[in-house]
Amino acid sequence: MKKVPDLLKNPDDYSKLSSAELLAVIADFQQQLESREKVLQVKDDAIHQRDRYITLLEEQLRLKKAQQFAASSEKQAYQIHLFDEAELEEELEALREQLPDDADSPKPSKKKRRQRGFSDKLVRERIELTLSEDEKAGASKVFFTKVKEELQFIPAQLKVFEIWQEKAVFHEDGQEQIVAAKRPVHPLGKCIATTSLLAYIITSKYADGLPLYRLEKMLARLGHEVSRTSMAHWIIRLDDVFKPLINLMRDVQNSSRYLQADETRIQVLKEDCKSVRSDKWMWVIRGGPPDQPVVLFEYDPSRSGNVPVRLLEGFTGTLQADGYAGYAKVCRENDITRIGCWDHARRKYIEAIKGAPSSSKTKKGKVSKADMALSYIRKLYAIEREIQDRKEAERYRVRQEMSVPLLNEFKSWLEKNVSKVMKGSLTRTAMEYTLNQWPYLIGYCEKGYLNISNALAENAIRPFAIGRRAWLFADTSQGARASATCYSLIETAKANQLEPSAYIHYVLNRIGEADTVEKLEALLPWNVVLESSLKNVAQYS
Repeated sequence: MKKVPDLLKNPDDYSKLSSAELLAVIADFQQQLESREKVLQVKDDAIHQRDRYITLLEEQLRLKKAQQFAASSEKQAYQIHLFDEAELEEELEALREQLPDDADSPKPSKKKRRQRGFSDKLVRERIELTLSEDEKAGASKVFFTKVKEELQFIPAQLKVFEIWQEKAVFHEDGQEQIVAAKRPVHPLGKCIATTSLLAYIITSKYADGLPLYRLEKMLARLGHEVSRTSMAHWIIRLDDVFKPLINLMRDVQNSSRYLQADETRIQVLKEDCKSVRSDKWMWVIRGGPPDQPVVLFEYDPSRSGNVPVRLLEGFTGTLQADGYAGYAKVCRENDITRIGCWDHARRKYIEAIKGAPSSSKTKKGKVSKADMALSYIRKLYAIEREIQDRKEAERYRVRQEMSVPLLNEFKSWLEKNVSKVMKGSLTRTAMEYTLNQWPYLIGYCEKGYLNISNALAENAIRPFAIGRRAWLFADTSQGARASATCYSLIETAKANQLEPSAYIHYVLNRIGEADTVEKLEALLPWNVVLESSLKNVAQYS
């Protein structure tokens, strides 16, 4: 029997075949067609997979370009105002009318006006421009008018304190006794740097982001070279000095009902059992009693769940963090209520918009899934802005009446549309993250004192991230831990409305003699009044 291709070349041979042979030829022909269809289907699937992979890569490339070259702001100029924005504004207006006038609640702050003139806290010196005696001769009256104010800068200077100690000699029973004047206690004992210089070094590096090698050059220009090695050693030694105060701050923090946590990478060159390029971590926890905010940094080479277990020992309130699974252990063991952060969820949709093709961003009438999701989230934030200055009970009531229904609607929309978006895309990733974190993301509605986002912790960790770009890395783990201590003092001072340099100077002048818990508690930021206490700091600075 001839094969199918041979029969196709000579169709007259069909007439010579019996019915059984013809059926066999047809079956063989169908089998070959099915085989070819399977090959084509495999090739089509491979092409589809390749196109999908290319699409995902192009999306990631657009996102990376936007992150590297575009503005870092999360506000999108091309974001569309979607569907019922007008209805939301009407609801918010009705909400404003329903909210009671609460005399105890702070009023929303008005837009900050441009400052006219200079602060009355600045030292003022009167300079009089006088007339000559000839010019004033015969005048019926002479007076002064202020015509201008100018801001004067007094350059920094280095000064050497020569400490002379007075001693008295007494003779009793034929023996000589010497009584010496009491010396102020220096926090580092024998150290050539005064507390003012130490405070300046700490503030310059950890508040202003100046690496020690730049400080070395700046001090050299002022008349004396202080090596960066010496400055680094002073900071490391001060870690032990500040540690009792930091431990006291942690006790106060963990006694509160609400904390926020975050973590970021830090490069440490010399870490046991860790390579130079491996990730090490700087943890930050912010929170505390309402009138005693504490911001604590902690270095640890690990990102395991054992770290928050150690840092949150004794805490049993509500912890707000991102979706990192490392916080699950401490929440489980300490019976901590965990809530999520809408900033993290929102950021993923913004990344999806940045990674979208340019044409889809500007095309009128084109509404992407990421745009829709962001519209829901913007509504949630709009509600929070209206109630941010209200009491806890009022915030809770409004969230239950307005935010919870909106959240339920948002979740239904996500569940309906998530399967319609390509797997692996930025939008699909954002939607899946939101759904996976949903039990935590809605947690802020359960209490009036909770926040919709982890922004306060992120704001606290931002100075560290900015400073890291300048000093790049820590040489040793001791240096990283000392840096965490310095950041803790500076950010806690800022959270308590204290000028960081003045607060650290204040602490350095007193912590050497703080040998009791009561004396340490007096150094906590909320127990310090700098304007009155700084008058006595110059005694030995």
